[in-house]
Amino acid sequence: MAGIRICLIADGFFDDLEKCIASITKFTDTPISVFASGKENKEAESRFGATWRKNKLGWGHTLNHFSKESQEKYLVIMDPSTNFFGDPIPATLEKLESGYVGVGWRGGLVNTDDDWRSVDDRGAGEVDVLFSYYFGMDREFALATGGANPSATYYRNADIELSLALRAAGGKLWQLELPLEQGRHHGYHDVDPEYREKKSKDNYNRILERFRGQSDILSPRR
Repeated sequence: MAGIRICLIADGFFDDLEKCIASITKFTDTPISVFASGKENKEAESRFGATWRKNKLGWGHTLNHFSKESQEKYLVIMDPSTNFFGDPIPATLEKLESGYVGVGWRGGLVNTDDDWRSVDDRGAGEVDVLFSYYFGMDREFALATGGANPSATYYRNADIELSLALRAAGGKLWQLELPLEQGRHHGYHDVDPEYREKKSKDNYNRILERFRGQSDILSPRR
């Protein structure tokens, strides 16, 4: 099977990041890359061997960094709030090797009745959208589509934009039930609410402007 790498963004809350990494290494020997940026995250360099940059990078730039710097065919973009309680990698690889360009743990179908403003989780199966709690992707395919939008400085809804860009380029996405669990999602719960809502809205407005109404890029309804 082709190579795969797990990619984590270190942005504070290092005890939870340590727990996440320990859960991964307990069940798989898949290589892990950790990236950190911003002065406050320099500690990740010594604690986790993170690649660290002084200048703060947003979510989109960080994902593109992983895609350009890695050599493996597949990447798993994973939030440090997600932990393994088994090995999800074989099932992820099997589905990616079967031709899907994105495989994830949580996702859903765009709600067209809601004018594309929400996503409905329909469980395992082909989906329009995958979330970055755990998002395995074909690295080369993602790069060929332009990768993550550099304007996405914050993760929320940016994973939806990336998902729809992959589908617009002809890729298919699949949601799996995997042995994963989520702790406290600091990227949502522990950021300034005004910042969170503004950046989330900015990301979703780009989605609506770019994709709304293009039903041909969506997966079969179920």
